[in-house]
Amino acid sequence: MTPLDDHVAPTRAERQIAFLVDADRLKGVIRQTLLCDGSRQENSAEHSWHLALMAAVLAEHAVGAVDVGRVVRMLLVHDLVEIDAGDTFAYDTAANADRETRERLAADRVFGLLPVEQTLELRALWEEFEVQATADSRFAAALDRLQPLLNNHHANGGSWRAHGVRRSQVLRRMEPIRHALPALWPTVEAIVVHNCSLGHILDDVRASDPSPT
Repeated sequence: MTPLDDHVAPTRAERQIAFLVDADRLKGVIRQTLLCDGSRQENSAEHSWHLALMAAVLAEHAVGAVDVGRVVRMLLVHDLVEIDAGDTFAYDTAANADRETRERLAADRVFGLLPVEQTLELRALWEEFEVQATADSRFAAALDRLQPLLNNHHANGGSWRAHGVRRSQVLRRMEPIRHALPALWPTVEAIVVHNCSLGHILDDVRASDPSPT
């Protein structure tokens, strides 16, 4: 929806609809992670929906009081920057070198489509997720690590196998779960050990070694 006259500033509703139409593009951003059934790679919109559902289901396990509604909003916007910046695979060191710069430029444009107060509100939620200094953001970040772990586990190794990911890399990546969802950390460790035994994760750390920090 656009104004009939290009010289007339868009209305509030027109700005909101422009943002929502732009957000539809997230459905076309393909991630490395497979669906749990292994049939195809998921897209970033599916990933965000799954995390929002996880927040509603797993909030009782979070460390500290969390506002589930607020966490859900945070998760729904946390990857919108990928519309412009693309999805950056967590274990690709080279691609991650300029990720922050690309994503901040994307945030300027994507959130800037909205009316000013909604721009500020949703951009602040995105920034909070990135910094991970609050109970809400730490819970959200832990879910963002847990979901690919579960998908890779159920998809016969998924992106771990495809990219030769090592045990130390997975444990380091999962570290936010240990702190924000400690009740689920034994599940994380069991999944990693099991996938190492199958060769889906390269076992570069002995089972008796402490988890890398």
